[in-house]
Amino acid sequence: MGLRKLKEILGINALRLAILISVIFLFLFIILIFVKGGKLISFTFLTQPPKAGMTKGGIFPAIIGTLYLTILSLLFAFPIGVLSAIYLVEYAKENLLVTIIRTAIGTLAGVPSIIFGLFGLAIFVVTFGFGVSILSGSLTLGIMVLPLIIKASEEAIKAVPDSFREASYALGATRRQTILKVVVPTAIPSILTGAIMSIGRAAGETAPILFTAATFYTRRLPKSIFDEVMVLPYHIYALMTEGTSPEYQVPIAYGTAVVLLGLVLVISSVSIIIRYRMRRSKKW
Repeated sequence: MGLRKLKEILGINALRLAILISVIFLFLFIILIFVKGGKLISFTFLTQPPKAGMTKGGIFPAIIGTLYLTILSLLFAFPIGVLSAIYLVEYAKENLLVTIIRTAIGTLAGVPSIIFGLFGLAIFVVTFGFGVSILSGSLTLGIMVLPLIIKASEEAIKAVPDSFREASYALGATRRQTILKVVVPTAIPSILTGAIMSIGRAAGETAPILFTAATFYTRRLPKSIFDEVMVLPYHIYALMTEGTSPEYQVPIAYGTAVVLLGLVLVISSVSIIIRYRMRRSKKW
């Protein structure tokens, strides 16, 4: 056996081992969460508000609050992110300003989430006067996931073959028509990948909503975007760190974690199915 062949075998086996270790830890994590919290999942747990100082009852207000924040943050970030990516790829010329913008986007993607929380507190809660509310929290989360959507959308648009654009121009289409009718429809399945990634981060973050949207305890549902809400990540944090009856509240925290995982998986699965069907509908 030659040295090159030996290196190839060792490299492939190392990759397989890395994948195996990742899968093992993933399953251990999921099994642990479900063992500790799965037994609490019931219709009552999912449809009732907390009771008796969050030692009994359910987590329905936290589920609704999480859905509100996640959906509104995507409604804010997704169109801005896609339009920004279109500009950077199709219109912007390579110069110092564009280089600075791309560097800033990459830097923002790596900023700790607590910084976004402080930004949201200073700008949306205090300066704009939105207060601790769904609006402040969703705008903060939207800004946090915006770099992810921009980068994913930018790479998706770059991946569209230039021959598609040239064929469109040859038929007499303008640049705007080419982008709207050819480039974006071709890239949209990959663009949705960025949205899917941002769903998990927006739904699971605690720090950004700690100062902007979350409340420790409430039995009522929000009536407007200016109301504060319970949310699943903060509910878990509150039960584990500030609960006064851990023998009752820690199991509820694990049950809430199971619901949060399930919620993210359901939303992501729906997005993946949509993306898969859109890809299959393409004939090229």
